Amino acid sequence: MNAVPDQQFFATVPVFTDFEDVTDAGNYRPLPDGWILALADIVGSTQAIEAGRYKDVNMAGASVISAVLNAVSKGDYPFVFGGDGALIALPGSLEMIARDALAAVQIWAEEELGFILRAAVVPLADIRREGLDVMIARYSASPYVSYAMFSGGGNSWAERQMKDGNYAVARAAPGTRPDLAGLSCRWNPIESRHGEIVSIIAVAGAMGAGAEFQQLVTAIVAIAAEQGRGGHPIPPEGPRLSFSMKGIDREVKVTAPKGKRFLTKLFIVLQLALLSALYKIGMPLGKFDAQRYKEDVAGNSDFRKFDDGLKMTIDVDAARLKRIEKLLDQAQAGGIARYGLHRQKSALMTCFVPTPLSRDHMHFIDGANGGYAVAAAKITRKAVSAAGVTP
Repeated sequence: MNAVPDQQFFATVPVFTDFEDVTDAGNYRPLPDGWILALADIVGSTQAIEAGRYKDVNMAGASVISAVLNAVSKGDYPFVFGGDGALIALPGSLEMIARDALAAVQIWAEEELGFILRAAVVPLADIRREGLDVMIARYSASPYVSYAMFSGGGNSWAERQMKDGNYAVARAAPGTRPDLAGLSCRWNPIESRHGEIVSIIAVAGAMGAGAEFQQLVTAIVAIAAEQGRGGHPIPPEGPRLSFSMKGIDREVKVTAPKGKRFLTKLFIVLQLALLSALYKIGMPLGKFDAQRYKEDVAGNSDFRKFDDGLKMTIDVDAARLKRIEKLLDQAQAGGIARYGLHRQKSALMTCFVPTPLSRDHMHFIDGANGGYAVAAAKITRKAVSAAGVTP
């Protein structure tokens, strides 16, 4: 029997604040018995990228997190954003709620975005029967937000099972809508300030003993750290106040049904105008401080993570990128790692902001021209080009 109630498990996982410690096994705790993984991703995401729809891909991926967390009353549960999909770990008692939320996202993504979203719920018990596990660490990106890091191989196995059609979630009825309150994609792409925005995925190879792969991850993180703030693609003062009308239109699709979207769009535009005015004059409005909000956007962003492998979207100069690539090439040649790396000029940010009055809003970072999806495709050697992708 678990000594800690399920809903409190993630809160009891020790917090670490130096990302360099992401490979320290002492920071990880096993998921409690009886838990599940709820996960989803887009079928044919690389084709959607080639068609210039990567912002839509990101929005659909983040909608998985938003829908499930809203369905479980925004409980504190481990999750990870993967660009074209996401995964959330939950107690088994929430399985039916998670299934309903995933099924609703499937229908919404198909009817509003034209995407086929595959979704699955995988029991932790089945993962452990395969000799794998799901281990959780808690990295504090800022004093207000922490993100789950995953190791043990269980997430990767669950994803493969989902792609093979196993553990699938039953479809919801047409017209079913998830609760996506708080999900937004208003910000324009964030341009590189140092050289290029680079999305990197590195996973252990056939010869990648734990220590050797950990040393590789540590070395890559250390090189990125030389750039300052770990290669964070968003400046410390926050992104420039520049908003995308396409992003607003996407958010309207998320938050309002057809026939009620004009007023929703008008309300969002007025919100942004007020934010810009408050920022310009430097005056808070009640509990809301525009400058502080922008700074929190930068601090609360998930530009690097560990999900059975290293995932980073960093702003890095040519010299440091060359050193990182050399390390990755050597590790791949020696069977220590397999990797995918994708360059682009800007980053994208998709946000989950239940309320701007609270400082725990979350911001998911990816590359603006293919990002993690293209990097992952390079690992599997799928043919994909992001040359014409627009956000």
